[in-house]
Formats: sequence, C-alpha cells, structure tokens
Amino acid sequence: MISRAASLFVFISVATAGLLQNYDSGLPSTIPSLLSCSSQTSVFSCENTAPIKNTCCSPTPGGLVLLAQYWDTYTGLEKHGQKLPKESWTLHGLWPDNCDGSYEQYCDFSRQYDPAPSPSVLPNGTVVPAWKGPGVDTFIAEFGRQDLLNWMNKYWINQGASNAAMWAHEFSKHGTCTSTFDVKCYGSSYKKHQELINYYDAAIRAFHLYPSYDVLAASGIIPSNKTAYTLNQISTAINTQVGATPYIGCTHNGTVLSELWYFNHVFGTEQYGTFKPLDSTTPSTCTSTGKIWYYERTPSSEHEVRV
Repeated sequence: MISRAASLFVFISVATAGLLQNYDSGLPSTIPSLLSCSSQTSVFSCENTAPIKNTCCSPTPGGLVLLAQYWDTYTGLEKHGQKLPKESWTLHGLWPDNCDGSYEQYCDFSRQYDPAPSPSVLPNGTVVPAWKGPGVDTFIAEFGRQDLLNWMNKYWINQGASNAAMWAHEFSKHGTCTSTFDVKCYGSSYKKHQELINYYDAAIRAFHLYPSYDVLAASGIIPSNKTAYTLNQISTAINTQVGATPYIGCTHNGTVLSELWYFNHVFGTEQYGTFKPLDSTTPSTCTSTGKIWYYERTPSSEHEVRV
C-alpha cells in the first residue's frame, strides 16, 4: 500500500511536471542552489525551536504561507480576450505571513516591478516607487517560458488591468519578502529575474494543491444565481478534503463569496517543500447566520481552457 506521504509526492510531481520540464530542455535554469540545506535539520516553518541559520532552506520569518484564490465573475477586459477559466477559481498569490499573523510587504525595492503599488506608502511612511519599466511578462519570455505564460494567462487573471500587472504586484509585494526567493539563494550562476520565474512556478505548484472549484462542487456547492449556501456548508466541504478551514472571504456585507486563503506551514522551501494545511488565523468576512451567494459568471466572461 502506498503511504499518504508517497501519494502526496507523486501528486505534486505529476501536477508540476509540465512546469519543470524546462530544466532539461536547454532553457535557462531557474532553480535555487540548496546544497547547503543538507547541513541543517529541516523542520516545518514556524515550528522550529532554534533559529533558522540558512533562510534559503526555510521561509523565515514569513513561515505562515498563504495560497490565495479568487472567484471573480468578470474581468472588465473581456473585449481584449482577458477572460476567466471555466470551472476553476483563479490564482491570487503566494504570501509569506509571519508566524504571528503579521506580514511584511515590498521588501526589496531593487526588485520592485509593480506599476501601481498597493499600498503606495508603507506603514513606516516609506513611499514605494512605481515601476516604469517593461512588464514581468517580458522577463518570463526572456527565459523562454512560454508554457508558464500560457498557464498564467489562463488561471492567474486580473480584474480591471492587465494580467502582467497583477503578476508584478504579487512578486514585488510578497515574493520579495520570502527568504527562499532571495537572490543569494541562487548561487554564483544567478541570472537576473531567475527568482521571479521560480516564484511563479512555486505559486502554481501550491495552487494545484487546492482545487477549490472541484472540492466545493463535489459537495454540491456550485456557482448559482438561484441557490445560496451557508458558511458552514462551504467551510465543511473544504475542511473534509483539506483537513483545515481556510479564510473564506465575502463582499457585499458578507453575502457574496469572493476569496479563499489556504494557510500552511512548509517543510523545506516554498518552491519544493511539503505544505501542511492549517486553520485560518483570519476570521471569515462572510455572514455566519445568513445566506452566501456563489454567483455564476456570465458566459462572455469565461472560456474553456482545459483543451
């Protein structure tokens, strides 16, 4: 009988095989150098009893790792071909919260590619400079990763602005605060923007661990303009499959389902380590007593991307 750990390893390997194929295809490598990690004991992030000496080996201090997903019903740019994936939530980002639930943002202005920083001023009063250069999609293209661009344009979708603007925001605000994506982690052969590509691959790997649409649909919770659900129905459907309850976000005074944040501790790096699901440390913004709408998308706002 295959162990649960072995099954998880096989699942992750299969889910990410397409994204990792570039390592032996002649394209520039984007993997970090983790040889030195063998000299320290690996632990789940935020569960270490001694200081992490090599922060390339474990996300530190941002060891409470969140995988965030959106349920939008439109993009506002449908006429330009920017549509949502049918029967799938979309990727929001991979975030490194601190173990106490606080978080850092825009940690390295030398790698700030966000054209419209949000926030534009940090809590300490520091202004985040807006990026005026090319989009991060050009960086991805420079690495020959058309496979990555294709996937991101299907499942990592922005609302009201270009997809590339969202990708830049996520890396600049969150990726630069994750220690396992620090430039130093890539060794002497580092190529500029290597860690950015690595961050996007890692976020996609984490996204595959949480197939929200399918998990909810398996419990009879599907988008509907006629049937609403309760917070208990939604949280129970996810908890029975994930083993933990994510943050469940709602708009319109807690009545419209819009977002899920899956909380994790990570054994090893965010890139390749094992995610351990945890209950959300952030209270849901959905009503706990009334009905919650999980609205359908209009046909013109979504398209089939699985073929």
